[in-house]
Amino acid sequence: NPIFKSNSNNHQLPIALQLAIFLNHTGHYGNMIANEYVCQWADVSVRSVTNCTNRVMIALLEHHDDFIFFPSLNSTDAACAQEYVSKICPQWHNGIFATNGSMINLCNKLGLYGKTF
Repeated sequence: NPIFKSNSNNHQLPIALQLAIFLNHTGHYGNMIANEYVCQWADVSVRSVTNCTNRVMIALLEHHDDFIFFPSLNSTDAACAQEYVSKICPQWHNGIFATNGSMINLCNKLGLYGKTF
């Protein structure tokens, strides 16, 4: 992606490191999302954390419509989803949903996970 190319004398961090910073930054919740914590983890400046996060987000958003979409109702993906729903969770029948396979209600903070949730 051209966002990772620079013609200046200041070279960018390697793409793999920028992606790792982005994933660490977006994968935390609460106080751990602060740029200061991520910059200590990655041993880079606060501004580098912001730049890396922004660059990776721009690269991802350029491909948003290629990967995130609702399947048409007569597609193979929709048929697989309907079969899964009918066996596992009949309350979702005739609906469109996104799931990772878990049956955890993600809108509530669970006591089992404590502060790591």
